[in-house]
Amino acid sequence: MKKSLLIAALLIVFAGILSACGSSSSEGDKDSKVIVIGATPTPHAEILEEAKPLLKEKGYDLQIKKFTDYKLINKALASKDLDANYFQHVPYLEQEMKENKDYDLVNVGAVHLEPFGIYSKKYKSLKDLPDGATIIMSNNAAEQGRMLSMLEKAGLIKLKSGVKKIDATVKDITENKKNLKIKNNVAPEMTAKAYETNEADAVFINVNYAIQNKLNPKTDSIMLESPKDNPYANIIAVRKGDEDSAKIKALMDVLHSDKIKDFIDKKYEGSVLSVSE
Repeated sequence: MKKSLLIAALLIVFAGILSACGSSSSEGDKDSKVIVIGATPTPHAEILEEAKPLLKEKGYDLQIKKFTDYKLINKALASKDLDANYFQHVPYLEQEMKENKDYDLVNVGAVHLEPFGIYSKKYKSLKDLPDGATIIMSNNAAEQGRMLSMLEKAGLIKLKSGVKKIDATVKDITENKKNLKIKNNVAPEMTAKAYETNEADAVFINVNYAIQNKLNPKTDSIMLESPKDNPYANIIAVRKGDEDSAKIKALMDVLHSDKIKDFIDKKYEGSVLSVSE
């Protein structure tokens, strides 16, 4: 009997210790010296690798988790598997928040802009596209207006008057001079493959996927998006309530430093543009 009581008492004490440890760890997450961030491989993870030693100087260990599927990154952040993520722009984040009511995420600052490019193995200019040409756009709902605006700027289509460019869809096309066939059902990560296999006359490809597939946006695209008044700068996102934590402030200080800006400008030679804040 005494032996049983002793064992029970020890178990209670042990459980209490575990509970205390768990509570301490949970409450100290914001003050932890480890920053776990999710990112796509190019250029995001490359930029973060450059930031690692700078954060080390500030006493933080930056751990980078690489993702290739956009849909998994905000989910991981919302699920507290990450402290932050770096892969998206504000329109995409807003779209994700609309589709996932349990996401309570906020933008803590822009780092760089990736100008969208249009690529073609057949033609050197959008003006050369024949009547009835096929153009592949990604199925990213948050970027439909972005891609359509580029086609409008090139004089190939006209969008409904009054519609916000950022919200435009193919249904808002009021004029299509060359009877373009627009396919917008291809996942962003598959657009470079569609270009390589010549599946269309022209293909929109995000800069990160272009670079991963050995394409130089400045020299290989037949049209590159203008950075002027561009709302699609890539941001750092965190869970609401974490934006003022010491480690997130340290992360943003480093990513907005001259060393990181110089790295972006030199490494990507204009294919990726640093954002001053």
